[in-house]
This record gives sequence, C-alpha cells and structure tokens, in this order.
Amino acid sequence: MSFFLRLGNLEPQDPEARRRCGILSGGIGIALNLLLFGGKLTAGILTASIAITADAFNNLSDAASSVVTLVGFRLAGREADEEHPFGHGRMEYLAGLAVAMLILLVGVELAQSSLQKIIHPEPVSFSVLSAGILSASILVKLWMFWFNRGLSRAIRSAALAATAADSLSDAAATGTLLLGLLAGHFLKLPLDGWLGLAVALFILRTGWGAAKDTVDPLLGRAMDPELAADIDRIVLGHEYILGIHDLVYHDYGPGRAMMSLHAEVPADADFLEVHDVIDHIERELKARHHIETSIHMDPVVRDGRTEMLRGQVAGIARELDPALTIHDFRITAGPIHTNLVFDVVVPYGFALSDSEVRGRLSEEIKKLSDRYFSVIQVDHSYVEKQKAP
Repeated sequence: MSFFLRLGNLEPQDPEARRRCGILSGGIGIALNLLLFGGKLTAGILTASIAITADAFNNLSDAASSVVTLVGFRLAGREADEEHPFGHGRMEYLAGLAVAMLILLVGVELAQSSLQKIIHPEPVSFSVLSAGILSASILVKLWMFWFNRGLSRAIRSAALAATAADSLSDAAATGTLLLGLLAGHFLKLPLDGWLGLAVALFILRTGWGAAKDTVDPLLGRAMDPELAADIDRIVLGHEYILGIHDLVYHDYGPGRAMMSLHAEVPADADFLEVHDVIDHIERELKARHHIETSIHMDPVVRDGRTEMLRGQVAGIARELDPALTIHDFRITAGPIHTNLVFDVVVPYGFALSDSEVRGRLSEEIKKLSDRYFSVIQVDHSYVEKQKAP
C-alpha cells in the first residue's frame, strides 16, 4: 500500500514518471507470465486438458504483451525531434492497442480449440499438483490486476488499464478452469470444452473493451468533460474574459497535447493589456495541464441593443432545444436590413440537420423584426457530454 501512496505523489502527465511505471509493469509482467506459462503447461500436459493448455499459451501471449508495454512506454518517453515535433506519446496508445489485439487473438484461438473439444470430447485427468498450480495462478493474476490497476490510476494510463483488465480476465478464466477440473473429477461431467469456450468469450470481451479504450484517443476522441470544465474555470477566472468557445483539443499522448480556443473580450478594452492576460492564461494551462494552447481573441460589443438582441436570440435557440448555445454574436446594420451574425453550437446526432437549424432560427428571428436577416454558422462541440451519475 505504501508503494501506491508514493505513486499518488506522481504527476500523471510527467513523461518520465509514465516511462518508469510502464517499464516496471512490463518487467514484472514478463517474469510472472513466463513463470505461469511453465506451470500451466505442465498442468495441461498432466491433465490432458485443452483448456488448461490454451490458458498456458494465454500467459505466454501475456508475456509478449508485457514486452510490448515495456517497449511502448520506453518509446513514448522519447523527446520530440524534427520528424515528430509533438513527441512520441502516442506510442503508449499503440502499445495498449497491441496488447488488446493479442488478447483478441488468444480469445479466437481458444474458442476454436474449445469448439473442437466440445465436438470431440476427451477425458481430463485430475492431479493435486495441477489444481495447486491453477490456484497459485489465480492468486498471482489477482495481484497483477491490483498492481497494474494502481499504476494505471496513478498515471491515468489506458495501456496499463488494459493490462490490468487482462490480468483480471485471466484470473476469472483460470478460476473457471479450476472449477471445471474439479467438476470433471468429482462429478464426471465433460465440461472442459464448454468451460474453455466460456473463457474464450470472456477474453474476447476484455480484448474488445481494451481495444476501444486505446483506439478512441488515436482516432481523436472528444475532450474529457472534467478537463474542459477546469479549462473553463481557469480561462474565465481572468480579467477581461467574457466567454470562450470553439475549443479544439488534439491529444498527442499523455502529457503532450495542443489546444486552441476563442476568448471573447470587450471590444473597447486596451488590447495590449488583454494580450498580456491571454499570454498568462496560455502559460497557466501549460503549467497545469501540459497543454500547448493558442487563444484567439474575439472582440465583443456590449452596448444595450446588442446585449438585448443577444439575449433574445439565445432564448430562441434554447426554445428550439435546451442544448443549443450561441456565441460570436454581432450586429451589422444596413440601409434596408440588419444582419444578426452569430454561431450556434449543435450537438452531434441532433434531430435536425444543420440547414434545418438555420432555417428554424431564421424564421423565429424574423418574428422579432422583418428587418432582421440572420447569418448563422453551425458549429459542433469537441467536448464529450458529461455522463449522468
């Protein structure tokens, strides 16, 4: 426990801390999984059990996964260079994906062997030594789950979370095999093939979840809502900042990210002072979240008429759907009509198309005055929705 208390003092986004944790997890995983492979292979030969033998090779693949984890974290810790100016942090995600692919491969192979055993059942021998090896394997895998889960939480690593999930699935799989061995011996039930198939399905489910957790950041997932909320708090906590929008986040690996956003500032403010504030915000986000940030200043007119119309248009958007918000609102007056220019943020998967949203808003704004002409830009949020508790 004291080990994880010390881990609690780590900076999760520190590349060197992540590298050390990844190497530690990989080294321990290689040693223990090779030991378990030897023990289970012996047990599988003694019992003539296809399920136990397959589980032994599952541990051998786990050892290979640990090699991938170790190498992946070492590569992820490399500094930026001319060819990779944003560093090599995504190697950690690739390592996690490789681990997930190995888990899926083992699941498919085990399913095939188990189906053959179901079609052509063979007797399984029982020995106290084999039962003892399987029991010891369960305890070792539970410890590895606890250890890797602690590391993954300390540095918020999807790759180590995948390794922890794999260890837990291995413990459950081996436990199922042990029960099948005992049932076959004492109850004379031919469960070896069926239990092997159940283990295979469990492994496939684990591999699919691990793959999704590592593929999402590689594809470019939405920003975490808690991170987005903290960024809002930091930026809006400074003088002159009236609002923020168009926040775009690019993840190049843990501790290596870039972000851009638009900050609304008073149009009549001293822009040299505002520029100093913007520079300070960018440095603060870099220090707190390791995010290289570029902030675009949007001047906002705050006269009475603009504020009144902004409020009316925002209300119209909310009536169409409470999830809709507007920003960059401005008025351009002309001799015949007045342009109301603004952006509206529409959630992904919204019931109306972008053109339908523009049409509905324009119709309602026309009801305020025939002179109003709407110029609407539809945006989509890059921030993940906050999940209900």
